[in-house]
Amino acid sequence: MSEDFYDVLGVSRDADEDEIKKAYRKKATEYHPDVSDDPNAEEKFKKVKKAKEVLSDEEKRSAYDRMGHDRFEQAEKRGGFDGGGGGRGGGNPFGGGGGMGGGMGGFEDIFNNLFNGGGGRGGQGNRPQQGADLRTRLTIDLEDAFEGVEKSLTVTRPERCPDCDGEGHPEDADVETCPECNGQGQTTTVQQTPFGRMQQTQACRNCGGDGNLYSETCDSCGGDGRVRNEATLDVEIPAGIRDGQTIRMEREGAPGENGGPNGNLLIEVHVEENEQFRREGDDLHYQHPVSFPQAVFGATVEFETLDGTVEMDVPSGTQSGETFRLKGKGMPRLQRRGSGDLYVQVQVVTPENLNKEQKKALEKFAEAGGDEVEVKEGFFEKIKNSF
Repeated sequence: MSEDFYDVLGVSRDADEDEIKKAYRKKATEYHPDVSDDPNAEEKFKKVKKAKEVLSDEEKRSAYDRMGHDRFEQAEKRGGFDGGGGGRGGGNPFGGGGGMGGGMGGFEDIFNNLFNGGGGRGGQGNRPQQGADLRTRLTIDLEDAFEGVEKSLTVTRPERCPDCDGEGHPEDADVETCPECNGQGQTTTVQQTPFGRMQQTQACRNCGGDGNLYSETCDSCGGDGRVRNEATLDVEIPAGIRDGQTIRMEREGAPGENGGPNGNLLIEVHVEENEQFRREGDDLHYQHPVSFPQAVFGATVEFETLDGTVEMDVPSGTQSGETFRLKGKGMPRLQRRGSGDLYVQVQVVTPENLNKEQKKALEKFAEAGGDEVEVKEGFFEKIKNSF
């Protein structure tokens, strides 16, 4: 991934604020470490986030365009563009250097705080937070959906680092109180807006909301407290599940923050189409061939269904294409009693190769009905067309 912030987001140098926001959302979704399979997802996500913060801030973006990437990064490390941007110098009531959607300021942050419990209560600080829900997909066949089945599913997911127990640092690392938040894990700023003075509380960026700074970071997770591992899970697929429905596995998602519970794993189930049975809701549709004599005289036919062998009466005089309903022979109803129905469409098969006796019998049948049979091929073709 390029270091240049415009290249990171995939936008041109004259991109407006809306284009930058849209590009950020797309890239953030692609590289979020909780959902991406990219081995470098975490690093790329950080770059995308940093690019958005800079290019959404008018003052920082102007400086970035003047100085270029390397000089800007050096200046920022020296404190020239630290966090508050133009907000420190006054003049911009929304902070963040003037960009209304930029960085850690702007209308977006103000309204986030309003809807997260009012002024001064938007930041979560050290509160336990549930981990993110993860999504994956599982494909089964119609037989599995009919019977219900247990499947093994392998997913790659973030997990609490076993070497540091999710702390992000060795147990014997030296610790000091964060000077930015005085160990509170949160910082509070007051902004003057057209709506009046508004207090904004957020997790401390210097210590990541921990309240402490540590002399070492965990080698296994790089201080993040998480590692990505493969996990094999046994999933119970209930009988009657439909294509596109989701199974939720409690607490099998991403690990929580600050001792919070894990998120959930959401499994979207895809049910493959079946060559013999077509599904509509809880009902099944099936085509069964019968011979010409069976259709004429009536018969009892047997065939295999998802529920085993069944018998069905074919009345005399049955027409090709006629449909019969077998009640309760369809799919089980999910979380309800009973099953759907099986609709069997009868297809009368016209014989292609007849022996002499069969031909004579059909000729007599045709003559008794007043059909001309001088051209036998025409007679058989007529039978084919009639059914």
